[in-house]
Amino acid sequence: MKQSIPLSSIRINDSYWDRYIQLIPQKVIPYQWEVLNDRQSGAVPSYCIKNFRIAAGEGKGRHQGMVFQDSDAAKWLEAAAYSLANHPDPKLEKTADELIALIGRAQGEDGYFNTYFTLNCPEDKWQNLTEGHELYCAGHLIEAAAAYFETTGKRPLLDIARRFADLICKTFGEAEGQIHGYPGHPEIELALVRLYRVTGEKKYLEMSKYFVETRGGQPNYFLEEKKRPGFKHIFGDSFGFEPRYFQSHLPVRQQDTAEGHAVRALYLYCAMADLADEYNDSELLERCRILWNNIVEKRMYVTGSVGSSGHLERFTVDYDLPNDSNYSETCASIALAMFGQRMAKTTGDASFFDTVELALYNSVRSGISLDGDKYFYVNPMEVWPEVCIDHVSKSHIKPVRQKWFDCACCPTNVARTFTSLGQYIYFMERDEIFINIFIQNEVSFEVSGKKASLYLTTDYPKSGNVKIKVKADDTVITLNIRIPSFASDYAVKVNGSAAPGERRNNYYRLVNVKNDDEISVMFSVKPRLIFANPKVHYNCGKVAIARGPEIFCLEECDNSEDLTSLSLDTEKPLVECWREDLLGGIMTIKAKGKKQITPDDPSSFSENFFPQFQDADITAVPYGFWCNRSPGEMLVWIRAMSI
Repeated sequence: MKQSIPLSSIRINDSYWDRYIQLIPQKVIPYQWEVLNDRQSGAVPSYCIKNFRIAAGEGKGRHQGMVFQDSDAAKWLEAAAYSLANHPDPKLEKTADELIALIGRAQGEDGYFNTYFTLNCPEDKWQNLTEGHELYCAGHLIEAAAAYFETTGKRPLLDIARRFADLICKTFGEAEGQIHGYPGHPEIELALVRLYRVTGEKKYLEMSKYFVETRGGQPNYFLEEKKRPGFKHIFGDSFGFEPRYFQSHLPVRQQDTAEGHAVRALYLYCAMADLADEYNDSELLERCRILWNNIVEKRMYVTGSVGSSGHLERFTVDYDLPNDSNYSETCASIALAMFGQRMAKTTGDASFFDTVELALYNSVRSGISLDGDKYFYVNPMEVWPEVCIDHVSKSHIKPVRQKWFDCACCPTNVARTFTSLGQYIYFMERDEIFINIFIQNEVSFEVSGKKASLYLTTDYPKSGNVKIKVKADDTVITLNIRIPSFASDYAVKVNGSAAPGERRNNYYRLVNVKNDDEISVMFSVKPRLIFANPKVHYNCGKVAIARGPEIFCLEECDNSEDLTSLSLDTEKPLVECWREDLLGGIMTIKAKGKKQITPDDPSSFSENFFPQFQDADITAVPYGFWCNRSPGEMLVWIRAMSI
């Protein structure tokens, strides 16, 4: 079974990613801690730590904020844990320990921990799995506990999480007197697998399997729950429940399309992939592959984002991918990357990392500003700021990043993702190392009880040049290097000579790699055009610009207003221009095209004018960096002149 290499063994030193990796401990984690304590001017109140203090008997009042507000602190703790693995910080560790102690004081005698139900309606515990998010919050607490134990060796949070997990195992199941249900928002399932891997306690794995396998059975648990006398809505009757939204329309082994709320769906699929791996369940793994293919082939945006509907943050139908009204929640892109990483780990196929990389470099990265204190919840393909106003169909689209949100799941999710970026770089299995993403780093590990290390040097994605220096005294390793799908012209050399390897599962496999070997990988990252499937009605006759793993967009500050009036000449070359002075160093792309001239006639439409065009120089920047300068229009899909 392939394993990730511990984060403490990986030292990232990458000119491209360091702008974020250094930012997280220096700015993001402290900023988010202030927000969670309601001390950040201009940010929407969180109430999160306040709720914890009240639940611990150290304050008075009722729970405030969303029903799932506890999860924000859990994800913050997880980010802090990963940060401490590579950036020791006694002050941060002390703050985290104090928060953990507070959670312990707020935990019930039976192990229960959820401030919404403890403070507002203790009699309703476990009575509204549809909307209550108790198991979702428990999942994030468990993930934080596993991360903190793995990186610091400290047990208090792990003990808190185990007490809660033990209560969950006692409360849910098939036996008489147990609740025969499952969570409205999946998350506990993947967390329980992780807790099993940390503790070796099989009941946590079996509980995860129960939640996954029970989902979608008949009669539908959520429909029956709502029929009970005294059932209390949390989100109101207008919540819009229907089984597909909760992925409970069919048992998971019969589902073949990604349905409903995108984050819920993808967290569920992550757990399915984990269980397939642990139980060597080929049928469940094939179901994961079917769902994956449906997403990436028919329901995913070119930036690696998912969730096309602004109503209920959900998948809709195949090829329904609107540009200026999509939701594409940051958390959904993170969940897609998590799912892809698990699929690559379980199948041994590197092609899943094409999508993982796409999400990380584009729609995940766009979720946070370069100064670390502003965030996108929604990641659109096209923005016209003037129409992003309250009480209209596009009010969920924000033309600028926000300091915080009432529903603040995304900021802390970005923090935990970027602090754990190393988990995506490598897998290890016996004497084999798998390199999945090209981020400059040093990594140490053991092969057959002997120490070894790799030094990966690159300026990717500025170029497609990667060098790997091997230190492995008295042993040899097998190195598997992912070949991206766009790298049709790759070359691999060992010590300057053509490598005696083979292509296998989209890795280039080199055996008997020994001490002081230097492997070089070279492939082109030149700009290319991506054409939309004509079934995507919004983009028929349009193109997007890509380079390496990055998707590019047009911004008003480079191309003037009315971006939709531009047409790109697909027969003219795309020209690269590295800008060291722009946004910490980025590649821009220059293109030629036409721009429709705005008529003097002020009418919205008229038969008195005929379209006229003028030559236009077009500048595109990486989508992940958009809106880090002046606000304005943004556009990914551009009308093509010469198709």
